[in-house]
Amino acid sequence: MKNESIKALIISANAPSIEQKTRFQNFLSKKYGLEVEIVWKKDETVQKGFKLEVAGDVYDWSVEGRFSQFEKSISNIGYQRDVIPLLKEKIDGFIPKALAEEQGTVLTVGDGIATVSGLENATYGEILLFSSGVRGMVQELNDDYIGCILFDDDEYISAGSIVKRSGKMAGIPVGDAMLGRVVNALGAPIDDKGEIKTEEFYPVEKKSPGIIDRQPVNEPIETGILCIDSMFPIGKGQRELIIGDRQTGKTAIAIDTIINQKGKDVICIYVAIGQKASSIAKLTQTLTNYGAMDYTVVVNASASESAPLLYLAPYAGCAIGEYFMDKGKDVLIVYDDLSKHAVAYRTISLLLGRPPGREAYPGDVFYLHSRLLERSAHLSDSKGGGSMTALPIAETQLGDVSQYIPTNIISITDGQIFLENDLFFSGQRPAVNVGLSVSRVGSSAQYPAIKKASGALRLSLAQYREMEIFTQFSSDLDSATKHQLKFGADLMRLLRQEQYNSYKLHEQVILLVAALNNIIDVDTENVGKFAKELLEYFHLKYPSICTKIDTTCDMSDEDKQQIIAVSMEFSKQLGW
Repeated sequence: MKNESIKALIISANAPSIEQKTRFQNFLSKKYGLEVEIVWKKDETVQKGFKLEVAGDVYDWSVEGRFSQFEKSISNIGYQRDVIPLLKEKIDGFIPKALAEEQGTVLTVGDGIATVSGLENATYGEILLFSSGVRGMVQELNDDYIGCILFDDDEYISAGSIVKRSGKMAGIPVGDAMLGRVVNALGAPIDDKGEIKTEEFYPVEKKSPGIIDRQPVNEPIETGILCIDSMFPIGKGQRELIIGDRQTGKTAIAIDTIINQKGKDVICIYVAIGQKASSIAKLTQTLTNYGAMDYTVVVNASASESAPLLYLAPYAGCAIGEYFMDKGKDVLIVYDDLSKHAVAYRTISLLLGRPPGREAYPGDVFYLHSRLLERSAHLSDSKGGGSMTALPIAETQLGDVSQYIPTNIISITDGQIFLENDLFFSGQRPAVNVGLSVSRVGSSAQYPAIKKASGALRLSLAQYREMEIFTQFSSDLDSATKHQLKFGADLMRLLRQEQYNSYKLHEQVILLVAALNNIIDVDTENVGKFAKELLEYFHLKYPSICTKIDTTCDMSDEDKQQIIAVSMEFSKQLGW
């Protein structure tokens, strides 16, 4: 305090005596270290007690205030809520501790941001309660004021509004009841299916598991997409980025992966950031049609929401996932997309007055996503052995992966699936660029059957892409080069896959073995038809080998030779 004395306001129905004033002055001078001037204000509503306001703190020793403290005290020792009203008349002799309730004042408000003075002890991430019932979270700490983001409509707040600290960090309700529901960034249902009854809360911001609490990523999450499972396997606890330009099929890969988890005891969470409400409604209906909503939670912060809710959404989704991970379950979470999330955070930071850096993003934008994605892990057996696998999505402009946000997320994640514009518009779906895509976990998160079947698939495709570039202007090619080009084109055609048409493990193994052993020797445009009829032939004539591969997740040399023999038999019988 800069002044030599401070003013204390006593609010009560009756004026305090000289002796009471002296006690107040002694107490406050000792607490604040300054001389205190006592001012009395009459208020008939304050019965059997008083309120004391000093230096932004409020001491409530009225009957209502004492009852509030008493209620909290007895609730901590197991009293039932229905007996508390009966005890209210018994508390006249209850003397609470002299606890200050810190109180602040709104300075400015607008665009989902409020600046507040007077809350000197507020901490970063703490929830603030405004007099109108609006909630906010502290995001900026300055010498003279604090900045907070608002979770509710700011039209109910104005300069001069009273703000109080809650002493709690932001949290979200979690539990099994969330499954099959669509919620907003605060965990409230927005699907018109009624209240979600949960008993636990998880903080939206939480420290990621340490090294000791993790174990290696060595179990696969099957996407059902041939080109991904064979060349860029995703493991439980991994963070695999899906990156590409707008409208190149990024979300389609994520949705196919969620649908493919049906019957595999994997909880899925889809976090939509800044998307149209109609798009989310269509997506939710698709998941419902394929029976995927039974094990899925959709967290939606649509484009019409404020920037603070868009900022909070992925952390809320992560907290829901951590609940299931802590229960020992496997979780798959999709963040769609983190580019919009970064833009929302940039908006908040600029409104809070933080200095802008590269592309106007704040200096801590890397930490924004690293502290989110590091929470995905494969926990050790002592921690329950659960896992949370993250599929973050990032958008590029004209295929430029060197942009600020994509580069940051690439450096955080364990690999990326890069979708290319040219491939997409040429009809290659999914439009995965084999050269730029990678999984840093590699074959350690791949079933032995797929590992043995895929062989030199990626090398063959890389050679094809290189040869295609060098020979596009040449008209005179030798037979070996023509064969190599034909083989590569057939492989690319085989990797085309319709959306919502996932392959099972044995189907992927059969197709890879047949293709890499030059059995699919048909016109390139007929490769898809050949593959479909080959799988039907196996299901009809040789179901035992299909069942064996799915059960053991492995393929012996005898199995491989049988697949080759049956494939050749099919090719000859049908005259392909």
